[in-house]
Amino acid sequence: MHLLREGHVTAGLIGVFWAFVMAVTVAVTLSFASGLGFRPGTLGCVLLGLGGGLAALYVRDRGVLIGGFVLLAAALLFTPLSPMLFSDGVPMLWQVAAVVLFGVFTLWPLTVMLIEAQPGPLTRHAFEDAVIRFLTGFGYIVFTALVLIPFYVMVMTSLKSQQALLRNPLDFSIELNRGWELFSSYTELFGQFGFGSYLWTSFYVSVLTVLITLAFSVPGAYAVARLRFKGRAAFSRSILLIYMVPMIVLALPIYIAFSMTGLRNTIPGLILIYPVTTIPVALYMLQGYFRGLPVEVEEAGLMDGLSRLQVIVKITLPLSLPAMVSVSLYVFMIAWNEFLLAFMLLDDPSKFTLTRGVAMLNSSEIPRQHLMAGAVIATIPIMALFLGLERFMTKGLTAGSVKG
Repeated sequence: MHLLREGHVTAGLIGVFWAFVMAVTVAVTLSFASGLGFRPGTLGCVLLGLGGGLAALYVRDRGVLIGGFVLLAAALLFTPLSPMLFSDGVPMLWQVAAVVLFGVFTLWPLTVMLIEAQPGPLTRHAFEDAVIRFLTGFGYIVFTALVLIPFYVMVMTSLKSQQALLRNPLDFSIELNRGWELFSSYTELFGQFGFGSYLWTSFYVSVLTVLITLAFSVPGAYAVARLRFKGRAAFSRSILLIYMVPMIVLALPIYIAFSMTGLRNTIPGLILIYPVTTIPVALYMLQGYFRGLPVEVEEAGLMDGLSRLQVIVKITLPLSLPAMVSVSLYVFMIAWNEFLLAFMLLDDPSKFTLTRGVAMLNSSEIPRQHLMAGAVIATIPIMALFLGLERFMTKGLTAGSVKG
């Protein structure tokens, strides 16, 4: 440990590890973007990572350091010490771009990671700061890759022609020469497969699920949080017990019951069963928030002559808006993405939800780009909704965690 806390050792190790991370990141990114072959060079990453880490200890002028590092990486481009290796047929412009990106995104973060480091023994604070900054950067890269790569592959595949997919299924570059034909899969989904109807069905089913869930969960959560009644504690602890039973276990009884009552293959059947799966989690989330609201505010309303219902409507609900928005968003996402019940209960294509419609595309008779386009259509609206209301969701999920 004492050896690791030597400035040169810490800087060198972090430099080598980060160089490998950036080389892999650049290689994967450019391979996906261009359809060409890029891969990291082991010797070049070790040499440049070690040199970059040590240089960051001595040179504090970031512009000079990064410029010199990029020039050195470019100078090694045509040698066995190049940090990036290329398959045959990669144009010179792409090779230079790969090395420049590697140089900038290796040295720039290293100057930030090693900002507290110095030659010689490091203090515990300086050593831990460098390690934490490295792990943070590494975590961002891994998390971003896990999220973006599948989405990128999905989008790029949806923009491909059938000929391009058959020619090279692993080429995820954009065929700009196709013009508006890039979006032919999307126009066919709406024109031939009725995806406009699926979108509308999923939307209003999800909205109705949210409204029904709030109608039951708000008074239920308020009763558990504020009122005193026999069995209150047991009810509060058992709210989420329904999630101990997998939905697949309940599938057959639900199917039989809905078939006998005529609710199978109907939208009202979905609207009836979806809130059953969302009310427990909404109750659990809202009761924690209601407990966090100052009880004195409600007592003041009661003393002013308001009834309990008026207190809830005029005081509690306005104060609970962030929590209700977050619960609504969460419930909407559950209803929008639900697949098992829709797949089991719906047979008529005119009544399909979006997830059921996407599943219909998973056939050998339908081109793969149509399936990917359907997945994009199902993902984009909920992603936009989440990003637009994310601040409300964060506020609502955390507001009830600390009382008062």
